[in-house]
Amino acid sequence: MQSAGKETYRAKTSKGEATRQKLLDVAEEIFGAKGYFHTSVVDITQRAGVAQGTFYVYFPGKQHIFRELVEELSHNLRREIQIAVNGAAGRKEKEIRGFAAFFDYVRKHRNLYRIVQEAEFVDPALYKWYYRRLAEGYVKGLQEAMDRGEFRRLDPEAVAYCLMGMGEFLGMRWVLWEKKDVPEEAFRAAMELIMGGLEKRD
Repeated sequence: MQSAGKETYRAKTSKGEATRQKLLDVAEEIFGAKGYFHTSVVDITQRAGVAQGTFYVYFPGKQHIFRELVEELSHNLRREIQIAVNGAAGRKEKEIRGFAAFFDYVRKHRNLYRIVQEAEFVDPALYKWYYRRLAEGYVKGLQEAMDRGEFRRLDPEAVAYCLMGMGEFLGMRWVLWEKKDVPEEAFRAAMELIMGGLEKRD
């Protein structure tokens, strides 16, 4: 699937890329704190300590940096999960590692929730892209587990979205609201529920 954004700029120097990344990092912080509609380009440039003209070297406008931010969060989240599940013995272990990696990412990027939720109103196509892109790899992995006989034959796309929803709300309940890790008993209950529904029955 192609990137959601249509105008992506990559700096030609390491210094330029560092400035661009700083703007994205600050945008993540301010969009998360104030929301998209109450954030201005001036807010971002002042917090980042760069001239307003510098912002437009890298991003044509506020919506463009928002779009690239969502794309970056999506890419980094999927990368962190992939790193976490590499080397897992089977799909069950991948699910456990993947959920743990998601909760860890949310802990480090608490603004993810508000930013993605606002994307539904700022850029509906981007909002759909975020979840569809996340689901793509999940569907593939679930289908492979079903083909190997690890999981029951179910609609892998439906299963992927169900599991994504579980992860999102568990992260919201404890990591976002309580600012702590998902309790072990809650994590275990979720895994037992998931595996009870997915593992093959005798």
